[in-house]
Amino acid sequence: MKKICLSLAGLLLLFSCQEDEKSNNTEARVAKRTCVSHEVLERQLQENPSLAIKMNEIEAFTENAIQQGRLVNGKIEIPVVFNVLYRTAAENISNAQLQSQLDVLNADFNAANADFNQVPALFSGVKANVGITFVLDQVIRKSTTKTSWGTRDAMKKSKQGGINPTSPTTKLNFWVCTIGGGILGYAQFPGGASATDGVVVDSKYVGVTSNTGASYPYNLGRTATHEVGHWLNLRHIWGDATCGSDLVADTPTHNTANYGVPTYPHYSTCTGAPVEMTMNYMDYTDDRGMYMFTAGQKSRIDAIFISGGARFSFAQP
Repeated sequence: MKKICLSLAGLLLLFSCQEDEKSNNTEARVAKRTCVSHEVLERQLQENPSLAIKMNEIEAFTENAIQQGRLVNGKIEIPVVFNVLYRTAAENISNAQLQSQLDVLNADFNAANADFNQVPALFSGVKANVGITFVLDQVIRKSTTKTSWGTRDAMKKSKQGGINPTSPTTKLNFWVCTIGGGILGYAQFPGGASATDGVVVDSKYVGVTSNTGASYPYNLGRTATHEVGHWLNLRHIWGDATCGSDLVADTPTHNTANYGVPTYPHYSTCTGAPVEMTMNYMDYTDDRGMYMFTAGQKSRIDAIFISGGARFSFAQP
């Protein structure tokens, strides 16, 4: 298993995916997902110094659960509460668009996505069906005068004009709003405060393409798949460091994030020059370029749902 000494920089609570300003939606335009993780991390650790200790404990528990084989059996069903904050009609995306996002999550986390068969033979032995189902619990809508919400969790707080989470220890809260700054979305890792737990995705990137729906090249609902992956304790595949570790044994070491849709095989210059798994949901490729989780990532996710795990409450009847 890959191992890493968890410094404060490695104890990231929130991962934010960002794209550069775009002038159009043509194939020629190149937009990139990037991260504001350091800013968010510094704020979270300053506000809650004990967080580093808590996340180290979760990591130790996860590693032990995987080594001991104490992983959850069966399929986990997670209720989803969509919290939609809108100023314009375009931001007030339809129930159908929200359902299309649930459909993508269910396909991606159950290896039922149409592009799953594109996984190269090199990785066929580790591709995985995570086996988690997401079901619609409710949709909460709120009109606002805000033009953007930023990454300080204001959208999660009614006192700041947002929507408080609903039963965050048993339901995945999914905020839909205009984040601003070109940011696609961000998620809170297991271990953070219940009052801010969940994922946030900009309304332009929720669900699949429609007349008023998601924007290319992030138009297939994979921003949510990536962010929910973080919420389920998955790290970026390059470990947020040059040739870093994502704490998963069966993912190749990456130089750094990949963008667009790299031509396969894309070789790393890290030790051993492995072929990078650019089609993994936890890379930064375009939506059409990501379509798999691994068995190691599944084991890491499973570990948070067992007794004593950070999200055990979601596994209860």
